[in-house]
Amino acid sequence: MRHQDYLDVSQAQDRATFERRLLGFVGNLGFELASAAVAVDRPGQNSQVIMIGNTPQAFYEASRSAEDWRRDPVLKRLRASSLPFIYDQDLYVADGAADLWEEQAAFGYRTGISMALHLPEGRHFLLGVDRAAPLPESIDEVTRMMADLQLLAAYAQETAVRLLLMEERKPERVIHLTPREREVLAWTREGKSAWAVGQILAMSEHTVNYHLRNVMKKLDVSSKHLAILRALAQGLL
Repeated sequence: MRHQDYLDVSQAQDRATFERRLLGFVGNLGFELASAAVAVDRPGQNSQVIMIGNTPQAFYEASRSAEDWRRDPVLKRLRASSLPFIYDQDLYVADGAADLWEEQAAFGYRTGISMALHLPEGRHFLLGVDRAAPLPESIDEVTRMMADLQLLAAYAQETAVRLLLMEERKPERVIHLTPREREVLAWTREGKSAWAVGQILAMSEHTVNYHLRNVMKKLDVSSKHLAILRALAQGLL
């Protein structure tokens, strides 16, 4: 990759430009999907997580329980290590989570490279790139690919903190969820479908979806998965 490609990512002046340049960079390396996130540890509260990328909406909408997220081997490695690593089906099988790989493979997440940079003041920068096709067989080619991505993360992390945490510095809008909205979101967090939540709470599937739409609107997000993440970050669940 050219040095200018790294500079373009690091010098982005707004969130949309940063996301577009990041996706363009990893696309040139042969990855169709990418996500980057800044996570901030907050003592006594849930961590704040702000994400960008092109994760398919259908993947966000797919039911996945909190326990599934906890046992995902990629997420476990990101929490414990600062080294880039490759994931594929073998990693999930070895970790007893083959079912999780099968679920995500349908959305294009079959193999990829992930890494985490653990920064001062409880901040973390996470970068993951994914593709449906296997990585190249050439060890030299894969090594260059990982080196390019590790250097990209070094250039991108300061920009991510600068742009994605801007909203943290703004006074937070007070958001109130009704008791029913909290119940619906809590059961959705456990991986229950709208129909199943309706059975548990003795309401119609239509009513469950009505509450979910209201929650998404209040939290200013486009999916129930993002609603859960934001509600957790703001202590609403």
